Amino acid sequence: MRFVNPIPFVSDIDRSKAFYRDVMGLKILSDFGSFVLFETGFAIHEGQALERTIWKAPTEASEPYGRQNVLFYFEDDDIDTAFERIAQHVALIHPIERQDWGQRVFRFYDPDNHAVEVGEPM
Repeated sequence: MRFVNPIPFVSDIDRSKAFYRDVMGLKILSDFGSFVLFETGFAIHEGQALERTIWKAPTEASEPYGRQNVLFYFEDDDIDTAFERIAQHVALIHPIERQDWGQRVFRFYDPDNHAVEVGEPM
């Protein structure tokens, strides 16, 4: 057995696909309408469609999908350029900071309020 990837639920697949493609710079490997797989292995799924697939009906919860309990981690060789490209499109958690282990990272929320971290490669 091996872990493959997380699949976050998103409320608007087109908005999230555009965010991860156009703002984050990820390349789409496969687009099945309600499910999008990027070349990096990261994937997104339209929430209500996935709820119907798993539980046979959409959940009645009214909370947003992102609840500050998962962090999506990405790396970029040029973190300063990535920050300049992304920061204007997101709600920042914090700008680039050096972590205790020496790595520079910044964190923000995606369109569904999922926490995202972009760090320089270690």
